[in-house]
Amino acid sequence: MPDELDLLISRDRIGARIDELASAIDADYAAVDELVLIGVLKGSFIFLADLARRLTIRHRVEFIAVSSYGDRESTESGAVRLLMDVRHDIAGQHVLVVEDIIDTGHTLAYLLRLLEARGPASLRACTLLRKPDREQVEVPIAYLGFDIEDVWVVGYGLDFAERYRTLPDICAVRR
Repeated sequence: MPDELDLLISRDRIGARIDELASAIDADYAAVDELVLIGVLKGSFIFLADLARRLTIRHRVEFIAVSSYGDRESTESGAVRLLMDVRHDIAGQHVLVVEDIIDTGHTLAYLLRLLEARGPASLRACTLLRKPDREQVEVPIAYLGFDIEDVWVVGYGLDFAERYRTLPDICAVRR
């Protein structure tokens, strides 16, 4: 592990929590024909892949990409734009949005509004991480991995200037 990082959540804890989340999702969606998992790129891709592989229910994977305008300070304004949309219609489908981290809540709130307007049969959210101290917009999270403090985190899909994304653990960046 690079010197500027401190271990926050180990790969073993992540894996155990994903097992629990997958079991809960399997139970909640056991009666539906198919669940559509929508991964929010880029950060969720490792979490989404591991979660999807653990599910026993029928599911398919879609991706969506959004961007907050500017730097960290401007993301607090809630300005979000769509960079890449899902490729298939979700009307009448059971949809689970899979996020890497909920910070202020603006991005997930935007996505839920956008997707709800398309008429899914159900729409819920799953996130690996949440920073409750930074929340500005309350968003419903059906499946939560871990609550964390307000620190910059990397690894397991999360990056710092496109670095550290593929670390197997979640680490805090020393600033």
